[in-house]
Amino acid sequence: MIKRTFFILAFLGLSACDQVNQKLGLEDLAKKEARAEQEAKAVGSACRQSGRAIEDCYSIYGWLPKAGIYAGWREMDEYMRENKLETIAPQLPPPEGPGARKKKKNAEAAPEGDAKAEAKDDHKAEAKAEPEKKADKH
Repeated sequence: MIKRTFFILAFLGLSACDQVNQKLGLEDLAKKEARAEQEAKAVGSACRQSGRAIEDCYSIYGWLPKAGIYAGWREMDEYMRENKLETIAPQLPPPEGPGARKKKKNAEAAPEGDAKAEAKDDHKAEAKAEPEKKADKH
């Protein structure tokens, strides 16, 4: 009985902890969307301040909501125009998105496949050229 009560109290205590819920994937959908929206606004603001085009920002941060990115970009644009601020050049390359590793692996594998395809095409071209050479000799 004591163990069960302790377990229930521990579970209730942990269920109130946002970080634990986030790690376990038990986060409330509304909270998750609100957090993503705030992150998108911050990213949009940073993109505008660094002089990135809104389209570049969308493609780099494709996992964030576009509406939030645009809202942050627009707010920073207004702020920079009012205060006559210049853009700040980014010192680091943009971060990789969640699917960037898969794309890199596919891109690395593709040149090997392209080389094989080119070799096959070269072989086909040579095969076609050989009958023409034989016809010229006669």
